[in-house]
Amino acid sequence: MECEWKPDEQGLQQILQLLKESQSPDTSTQRSVQQRLEQLNQYPDFNNYLIFVLTKLKSEDEPTRSLSGLILKNNVKAHYQNFPSGVSDFIKSECLQNIGDSSPLIRATVGILITTIASKGELQNWPELLPKLCLLLDSEDYNTCEGAFGALQKICEDSAEILDSDMLDRPLNIMIPKFLQFFKHNSPKIRSHAIACVNQFIISRTQALMLHIDPFIENLFALATDEEPEVRKNVCRALVMLLEVRLDRLLPHMHNIVEYMLQRTQDQDENVALEACEFWLTLAEQPVCKEVLCGHLSQLTPVLVNGMKYSEIDIILLKGDIEEDEAIPDNEQDIRPRFHRSRTVAQQHEGDGIEEEEDDDDELDDDDDTISDWNLRKCSAAALDVLANVFRDDLLLHILPLLKELLFHPEWVVKESGILVLGAIAEGCMQGMIPYLPELIPHLVQCLSDKKALVRSITCWTLSRYAHWVVSQPPDTYLKPLMTELLKRILDSNKRVQEAACSAFATLEEEACTELVPYLAFILDTLVFAFSKYQHKNLLILYDAIGTLADSVGHHLNKPEYIQMLMPPLIQKWNQLKDEDKDLFPLLECLSSVATALQSGFLPYCEPVYQRCVNLVQKTLAQAMLHQSQPDQYEAPDKDFMIVALDLLSGLAEGLGGTIEQLVARSNILTLMYQCMQDKMPEVRQSSFALLGDLTKACFQHVKPCIADFMPILGTNLNPELISVCNNATWAIGEISIQMGPEMQPYIAMVLHQLVEIINRPNTPKTLLENTAITIGRLGYVCPQEVAPMLQQFIRPWCTSLRNIRDNEEKDSAFRGICTMISVNPGGVVQDFIFFCDAVASWVNPKDDLRDMFCKILHGFKNQVGEENWSRFSDQFPMPLKERLATFYGV
Repeated sequence: MECEWKPDEQGLQQILQLLKESQSPDTSTQRSVQQRLEQLNQYPDFNNYLIFVLTKLKSEDEPTRSLSGLILKNNVKAHYQNFPSGVSDFIKSECLQNIGDSSPLIRATVGILITTIASKGELQNWPELLPKLCLLLDSEDYNTCEGAFGALQKICEDSAEILDSDMLDRPLNIMIPKFLQFFKHNSPKIRSHAIACVNQFIISRTQALMLHIDPFIENLFALATDEEPEVRKNVCRALVMLLEVRLDRLLPHMHNIVEYMLQRTQDQDENVALEACEFWLTLAEQPVCKEVLCGHLSQLTPVLVNGMKYSEIDIILLKGDIEEDEAIPDNEQDIRPRFHRSRTVAQQHEGDGIEEEEDDDDELDDDDDTISDWNLRKCSAAALDVLANVFRDDLLLHILPLLKELLFHPEWVVKESGILVLGAIAEGCMQGMIPYLPELIPHLVQCLSDKKALVRSITCWTLSRYAHWVVSQPPDTYLKPLMTELLKRILDSNKRVQEAACSAFATLEEEACTELVPYLAFILDTLVFAFSKYQHKNLLILYDAIGTLADSVGHHLNKPEYIQMLMPPLIQKWNQLKDEDKDLFPLLECLSSVATALQSGFLPYCEPVYQRCVNLVQKTLAQAMLHQSQPDQYEAPDKDFMIVALDLLSGLAEGLGGTIEQLVARSNILTLMYQCMQDKMPEVRQSSFALLGDLTKACFQHVKPCIADFMPILGTNLNPELISVCNNATWAIGEISIQMGPEMQPYIAMVLHQLVEIINRPNTPKTLLENTAITIGRLGYVCPQEVAPMLQQFIRPWCTSLRNIRDNEEKDSAFRGICTMISVNPGGVVQDFIFFCDAVASWVNPKDDLRDMFCKILHGFKNQVGEENWSRFSDQFPMPLKERLATFYGV
């Protein structure tokens, strides 16, 4: 045994001095401490000093000793593999000897250090660790037992997977039964550790726990009313996870569990109440939810509603007493990073507007995130929302009596919670709410001018949840008053209200679309005025409201007086922002929508915008190349700059059409696109394929020379696992084929098999199916000889996926293709002819020559099979289809 390591007195003093300095609030002192720590890492026994201060230097104050341990933990994280073995052995033995230190802070620090070493792959190389910690659990000394349990809890949290693997000879078979014994320990802290340890193994259905699942559940029930909040919280957490994993084991006790969770959701301790409230959210996802809860709704509803009130602490944190803060600049840390939703090309459907695959804008995210992100109010509201979707109008029986009282309550906090309730049930209980909306909506519109800012902001959100109904009524009744008041709120003197109003207005725009055209001047007036008024964070939301407006009213925005109002402030911001500024993202997204809507109206602004986008793409690609070749010297670029720029170029190409031709001619955009199409990041490829399709439509003469290079790349991106990439690549292939005509022939083999496979795949999203069908039709239109032989393999899904989309150019060319292929290979359609008839009937008014093609095929088939077979065949048709075909095509 080597003799015990001893620190050098002078070195020790130097390190203590450093530890003292690092507690100083001054940033320059902090920085020099960081540098000296880096230098000290060069000395192999620096880490011995750190553990010595933590475990041996009892003369120092605890915060300094703990800090020494935390610095050591960071060194372990960064450099453990370079520690000499003498040093790591010294650290390990010191940790195990001091896990029972009399100070809770030092015990916890040692525990953190142990789990950090363990998670560096050291559970295998430190075989005595787990047996030793388990042994220490049986110590008579409370500190030792608590310290060992604290360390074990951290190891279970950090290394759950490895503990349940063969690498370690399955220690859990011993550990889990051991933990269960401690559920009955007389110290609340230790009971709490014991449950927390076992809880780590529920979700993964760890075998060792599943063997003891019944004693585990019995023990949980025994602790249900523990006096220690931390224990109750862990019991609730366990039950919530068991609900997902072992519902079968809970079902026999379900009545009692629901009663228990009702009590706990009202626990005096907010952390316990929050854990318990998660139970309702999780239960709502289970098929048994309805039968389990239907008898308890009358008790549960008031509990959830009651949890939706702001707590006093929420109001303090939200500065709910400060009504006017519009002039106070934002704290930059509060501004959350935004995620750019890249362009996805979608088809328009019967009805109006483009149907979004994911409707993620009106989630229950009503208060901003300066409060701890998730709290009882949000959880209760989310639970009510999902339960409303399960029980629909049955929930209203229990909610309506409560709502009456809340919505007209004199205390603002209560009234505010009622408005939140109304918004939370909007989606699930919409049908049952309709009779009450004619009186409720005007009441809410009145609440928009409440004197409390927090009431005004929640009212914005709730009204946005009913926007669909408002828009379905005559515009003067509700839409106009709502819009007038919302626009005032966009100019509110409170920043939270501005934000809520802007978001709500964006939702209203999406629902109302062209209904807003008569009010455009009025709307633009407000939005432009907000530009001069808003602080940083809300400015980003304002861009979104303007972009959504452009998407919603389209070419109606293209009037000189509107352009005069809208463009100067946008261009002013555009000129202020540097290329590195992330605020460019929402501004570029907004301009992309505006350019598409204004079309020729955007011409005066087009050249500088185009140039800058090409520059952003070029810069990002260059930076990525540098980073790839010398990762130590150069940072990886933020590729979002490139994605947003590609999307704005798509918007320009779509809005300006052929007029973009000269700009393309004078730039190297096609070379850049060739690189983007091969980028590792799917979103970059997705946006570059959208741009390829738009440039193909706008100025194919510049794209054509590159087709031989582009087509193989498009072929390799037809992978339905990446839905949006695949969707945009598919659409681009269809646009290219229309321009190429018969010259598309050499490329058919690169793409056809993948497309036929995708259209036959179960669970393919609607947008991708529609684009795939259109592209197959277009390929068949230009090269029928190559595609028609496969007709039988795709005709049925082809017909069903295109019957719901609106008459348009793309649908037109696709159907011409299918008709041409049928004339080449009539046998391919025979078995599925009823589907073809149905698809033809989906046309409202096809062009004359296309109608003739349909007529020819229908009559040809009828003559082929003879009158008797035809009438037997057409008897299977649903009545509307029969009538339609008779009326339009005389069959």
